[in-house]
Amino acid sequence: MTITFSEFIDSIQTNPILLIIVVLTLGVILVNGWTDAPNAIATCVSTRSIAPKKAILMAAVFNFLGVFVMTSINATVAQTIANMVDFGNDPKLSIIALCAALFAIVLWATAAWYFGIPTSESHALIAGISGAAIALQGGFGAINGSEWIKVIYGLVLSTILGFGFGFGVSKITTAICRNKVRQKTGPFFQKGQVLGGAAMAFMHGAQDGQKFMGIFMLGIFLGQGNSDATQFVIPLWMMILCSFVMALGTSIGGYKIIKTVGMNMVKLEGYQGFSADVGAAACLLLSSIWGLPVSTTHTKTTAIMGVGAAKRLSSVNWITVKDMVWAWVLTFPGCGLVGYLMALVFMNIF
Repeated sequence: MTITFSEFIDSIQTNPILLIIVVLTLGVILVNGWTDAPNAIATCVSTRSIAPKKAILMAAVFNFLGVFVMTSINATVAQTIANMVDFGNDPKLSIIALCAALFAIVLWATAAWYFGIPTSESHALIAGISGAAIALQGGFGAINGSEWIKVIYGLVLSTILGFGFGFGVSKITTAICRNKVRQKTGPFFQKGQVLGGAAMAFMHGAQDGQKFMGIFMLGIFLGQGNSDATQFVIPLWMMILCSFVMALGTSIGGYKIIKTVGMNMVKLEGYQGFSADVGAAACLLLSSIWGLPVSTTHTKTTAIMGVGAAKRLSSVNWITVKDMVWAWVLTFPGCGLVGYLMALVFMNIF
């Protein structure tokens, strides 16, 4: 199933509930743009390899390409997110639950952004819709365990492989350039970081872009009264719209996250930024090919930790890391609880 742009415009003009879903979904994507997407360009901006405005434009283009290419090859990530929970057969109650979940994500992510902590909107999304589904169905029977286990695999994979790839690529890069003059390698790593930032933005689109497309399509079908849609084709206009909104979010508030990830956690040199981007992009590529929904935030930040640790453990600001890890740990129960409570509130109101 799919929807054309003209059908979409007609639907939101005649269906106020669908308009609310669209506004909330775009709100989540906007928040993702200022809390999650900046991780892709954090290293190349922090090492001054590319100006922030150019980096944001580059990220927008490659986010779109990531969604377009990977959805054409393998749309498993989008399908996994859409099929993780069972909202039931009542479209009205399902819409209420979905709105509650989206509201919870915006609330959680905005609070984390205020403190400059990069959160995973992927996990906030999963937690929010799960909490709302539990409230709607009155128990854990609303959760699709076979799809949820993919999230657990992805969480472990993104954390371990992100750190390992960052550490390994940094060691290899150091060994290759051991006898080279630093001034001569500088231009290479500067260009390499720009390419690495583009690759990270591409993989962010392939992962996070697909996740939010899945929710967007689910919301549209629920708004149209169709609660049975589990297979769909993401239209081109939606990819363009979401890429634009995500880039807008990055331009509005992304620098706070760039500062935390690219400057406060590890003082990165050119070769380190290059190593972190290559390691994280490789990890995300493997995850997308395998159809595992992973966190780009976890992957990129753990890759940077691995790069710092490859030099020496004291290169990593472990206080900043501790704050980030706490935010990650609390995302599932915290956002899940907010989604659960908001679903109960919305069901009583509407």
